[in-house]
Amino acid sequence: MANVRLSSISKIYPGDVHAVNDVSLEITDGEFIVLVGPSGCGKSTTLRMIAGLESITSGDLFIDDRKVNSLAARDRDIAMVFQDYALYPHMNVEKNLSFGLMRRRRYPSRLRSIFSGVYRKNRAAEQQDIHDRIRRSADVLGLKDLLNRHPRELSGGQRQRVALGRAIVRDPSVFLLDEPLSNLDAKLRGEMRTELRRLHRQLGATMVHVTHDQEEAMTLGDRLLVMKDGVVQQCGPPAQLYEQPANRFVASFIGTPEMNFIEGVIEDGSVFKADGDVRIQLPKDRWPSLSVGQQVTLGIRPEHLELASDGDAMFRGEADVVEQLGDRTDVILANDHRRLTARIASGSGLGEGDSASLRADLPQAHLFSTDEDGHRIATNRRHNQQTSDVQD
Repeated sequence: MANVRLSSISKIYPGDVHAVNDVSLEITDGEFIVLVGPSGCGKSTTLRMIAGLESITSGDLFIDDRKVNSLAARDRDIAMVFQDYALYPHMNVEKNLSFGLMRRRRYPSRLRSIFSGVYRKNRAAEQQDIHDRIRRSADVLGLKDLLNRHPRELSGGQRQRVALGRAIVRDPSVFLLDEPLSNLDAKLRGEMRTELRRLHRQLGATMVHVTHDQEEAMTLGDRLLVMKDGVVQQCGPPAQLYEQPANRFVASFIGTPEMNFIEGVIEDGSVFKADGDVRIQLPKDRWPSLSVGQQVTLGIRPEHLELASDGDAMFRGEADVVEQLGDRTDVILANDHRRLTARIASGSGLGEGDSASLRADLPQAHLFSTDEDGHRIATNRRHNQQTSDVQD
């Protein structure tokens, strides 16, 4: 396996189109890192630069401390798995798995006549090595009974396993996965997420995975790198991005349903005031840098809201949408000023059109600046620790 280092990598297309801007990242040996963000954020372009399928406009790329900017893709010792599987329809599974190995055999066909004696001597050993690799890959991915089938005879999940197997047989230093689960239905996506995590543990491989699906990213990655408009917004473990988002974009992108945001102003006594008679007493000393008159955005995740009595409510409205999800219910409450989403326990009896009130678990709330950056306003670390101790 290998480590990968991106040092101020940028990609600019003709017409001064900045697809990737100054991305720096260190991926350790054996790490599973996920590049995540909306369509067009630059994540796939970054992956393709690592693969050698896109040239680098500026910056340096290292694989195992070796600079590879100008190294051809075939010489980087990487394997890439694509969204559309890229299987050969006229070949069965076994031949699809072996195709890349056959192409990379020790003696190309044009040299066989020159080294005919050596070629014949080593051909059997090469063929046995290829056969062994295929069998090991088939065992790992549960493909042993499918080796004679053609792609048209396979389900979507089976085709994706064949695509993964073709990468595994090459025994690369780095696996690159470009939205490999996006063509699968919800059930198969869940199964393949589990398969990928198991595969990563079994191989101990360095994996770089690209997806626009934040749920997929959260369940797969040791770390997530969130991108927007070609710029890295935040990089860290999934829990850190969920609990301490760097800015409003990360807060809105990570987590389902999306975080609620309320624009308001700070009044004397750490009171947050917003339109619609919303007045919320914020936890004292949690945000020591706040000043009276400061414009801020309050962010509260749906799972940190709960039904409340009118006297204890921060928000009142009518249930516009009620989605029953088994042990939980997602409710969208609306009034003349805003709409808030709450994730509550099932069994409340709340129906669409009913009036309801919400209160928030304010120690779990976030404040963001109202400028274009929307950075998260720092909290008092001592207050955070005390809150954590109480929760524990």
